[in-house]
Amino acid sequence: MQTNLSESARCLARADEAESILRACVHCGFCTATCPTYQLLGDELDGPRGRIYLIKQVLEGAPISASTQLHLDRCLSCRSCETTCPSGVRYHDLLDIGRAVVEQQVPRPLGQRLLRQALRAVVPRPALFKVLARSGQALRPLLPAALKDKLPAQVTAPGQRPAARHARRVLMLEGCVQPALSPNTNAAAARLLDRLGISVVPIRQAGCCGAVDYHLNAQEQGLQRARRNIDAWWPAIEAGAEAIVQTASGCGAFVRDYGHLLHHDPRYAAKAVRVSALSRDLVEVLRDEPVEQLGLCAEQRLAFHCPCTLQHALKLGGAVEALLTRLGFTLTAVADGHLCCGSAGTYSLTQPELSRQLRDNRLNALESGKPQVIATANIGCQAHLGGAGRTPVRHWVEIVEAALNPQHHLQKFPIKRSEASYL
Repeated sequence: MQTNLSESARCLARADEAESILRACVHCGFCTATCPTYQLLGDELDGPRGRIYLIKQVLEGAPISASTQLHLDRCLSCRSCETTCPSGVRYHDLLDIGRAVVEQQVPRPLGQRLLRQALRAVVPRPALFKVLARSGQALRPLLPAALKDKLPAQVTAPGQRPAARHARRVLMLEGCVQPALSPNTNAAAARLLDRLGISVVPIRQAGCCGAVDYHLNAQEQGLQRARRNIDAWWPAIEAGAEAIVQTASGCGAFVRDYGHLLHHDPRYAAKAVRVSALSRDLVEVLRDEPVEQLGLCAEQRLAFHCPCTLQHALKLGGAVEALLTRLGFTLTAVADGHLCCGSAGTYSLTQPELSRQLRDNRLNALESGKPQVIATANIGCQAHLGGAGRTPVRHWVEIVEAALNPQHHLQKFPIKRSEASYL
């Protein structure tokens, strides 16, 4: 694609990157076939190719309107188009660049500004979010349906976490909303890793990965959160931690991008590359371990929803399914598994109508094989799909841990009576 960036666009820090991405696009249109919003709306401007044209016009100095902003807002950033693209167009990077320019030039209505500011004020702060979530649980019958759907009907208590006792050690990103909405997920992951001789070292100073701010166009604030996490993790990395594990693929995708996003920062560039290299989704750790020796009683029939961030961003499509099959679970077939469920971080709140349509379509596909439980690998997808009140939705590691044979564990991994509460 030929480009002629405006003088103002050439002053952008990522101007060369944007021009390179635009020139990589060959207009083939393969991306439209796998774009969830194009499938729903049938509008070229609500597909990747159309949005690329809009961003090109923005960077070439064409007038920017609220309509331009709307079409970019409607993108889920699911990156399904990147998986489909034969030219390797880094669409999500171009979208971030274009959205930031549009955000500076098109004022949002007051309601949108307040919603986005509220999301940025609440979601990245686990303690505050937990308080509000608990209040919401207490007031659940009085809440409007849009908010009620975001809160799980029941929250599983986390149980104990084992102390760090093994030579092999990893760090774990705790996340923002997961400690409130699904607190047992990280605890279950820590216990399972402990069974395999891997300890999770708690790092209390680490916080939100930065994705919430960044994808709501507060990009510098998002990068500042990334820098704080790097500072918090760095002493443990220097002490020999072998990985930074994420149980939410949305967080994992953003942490994996630290090296790219901070490569212009002289203080953090090298450290960010190191952090990205150490970033691992939980399945990347467990698939290389002798998990069969744990002795599972895997009798459940599961449908696995593979989050967009897991399959399109982290390129781990099929990895969890393979692990669950190794462990003896029965997985049902799921049509159109490449499509987004509509969660997409804060998208379910900023674009509720489209989000609900995508959720219902995804649930119909997931439930077609009549599973007992839907498993997933990202808290956003888990809360969004579970909010429909249909088939139960859980993180796959909780399902795996629940299937462990307690007697087998007591024989092979003796534990103290005080720790038995989580078996």
